[in-house]
Amino acid sequence: MTAEDEFECCSTPGKIGCCRVESIVTIDERGQMVLPKEIRERAMIRAGDKLAVLSLEKNGKICCLSLIKVEELESMVKSRLGPIMNEVFRQ
Repeated sequence: MTAEDEFECCSTPGKIGCCRVESIVTIDERGQMVLPKEIRERAMIRAGDKLAVLSLEKNGKICCLSLIKVEELESMVKSRLGPIMNEVFRQ
């Protein structure tokens, strides 16, 4: 696996089959939901982990929400912006 592959988002356009329904969850009256234990274990999500909520919009309405571990998001941003920032500071 190359460094680029390591930080490539699984939802990159052109990648087929990366998304699937893992579970159906219910939002309670306080706006909370429970991620099933099997999904937390497979995603290695532990108590205290921080997750970023990403949204996709269509026709001005949010149509999709995704969760990503904050450290994974940080890694993706650094891998994409790092080379750009290096170039900016060289000038």
